[in-house]
Amino acid sequence: MPRPRSTLLSVELIVEAALKLVDETGDFSFPRIARELGVSQSSLYNRISSREHIVELLRAHLFTSNPTPSTTDAPWDEALRMLIRGYRDCFAPHPRLVPLLVTQTVRAAEVIAMYEDLTLALERSGLDAADVAPALSLVDYFALGAALDFTAPEEVWGPEPEKYPALTRAVRSSPSAPERVERAFEFGLEALIAGIATRVKHKVN
Repeated sequence: MPRPRSTLLSVELIVEAALKLVDETGDFSFPRIARELGVSQSSLYNRISSREHIVELLRAHLFTSNPTPSTTDAPWDEALRMLIRGYRDCFAPHPRLVPLLVTQTVRAAEVIAMYEDLTLALERSGLDAADVAPALSLVDYFALGAALDFTAPEEVWGPEPEKYPALTRAVRSSPSAPERVERAFEFGLEALIAGIATRVKHKVN
């Protein structure tokens, strides 16, 4: 007689099932995870303490699956490029997970380590200490928003040409996805870094 699936249950399987549900529906629940794995809800609680626990495991899973290179010796601007690209790329395959993560305090060690590297790069840029935390929030806005762009429809804007000629010109000159998504990300990344450099320059002067 085959062994019951519950004996094979692991934290990794629970996280994979939760991520599959988020990708499909935008959310997860203990009952749906249990059904997905063919186990009882009580068996889940033997390994997972709460919904918040699963969310943080999901956050850690994305960053563990997409490790960023060391940026310790890189110039601050190149370090930011590498870290922010890596940040966005963690979420790009699973953009529907983003809304679940932004409502919860970041505690996963793998993710905190990435924020530490971001903070060090921002400090090396010459930003005032009071500007570093706002800059970290700006990175969040940009990287997570860029990941959500992968859920956008092919036609993002639908202006009437006669009423909105400027927007129509911009839309007509824009490439289709995914090139549009990548071009927007690179444009925004360079604008973010240039903005930091300009702020530091003005502070010095």
